[in-house]
Amino acid sequence: MLTPEQRALRARMGAYTLHAKGKTNTGPARKAFDDRFRKQVDPDGILPDDERERRAEHAKRAYFAGLALKSATARRKARKFTAEANAADHELARLADEGAPDSGEAA
Repeated sequence: MLTPEQRALRARMGAYTLHAKGKTNTGPARKAFDDRFRKQVDPDGILPDDERERRAEHAKRAYFAGLALKSATARRKARKFTAEANAADHELARLADEGAPDSGEAA
């Protein structure tokens, strides 16, 4: 029986092999993703093809820029919360050390 790590490695090997042989079919998914932006910038389909493509490319760039902004914001929040948690841990450790009786003192 394979461990979870071995199963993941085996699956990764299979995916790499599939991609190396060029047997993936992501074309329809890519087309659907790109069509989303074409529809967004030209819902009625009245623009010339080159103008629709130009605008769709800008819409896609705006979409990915928005994702990058969300990602940066999430990382910044995570760093802030991690720093606050670390500071709280240090404060708790300091308080515990202050409250601990010295080993040389008689009780």
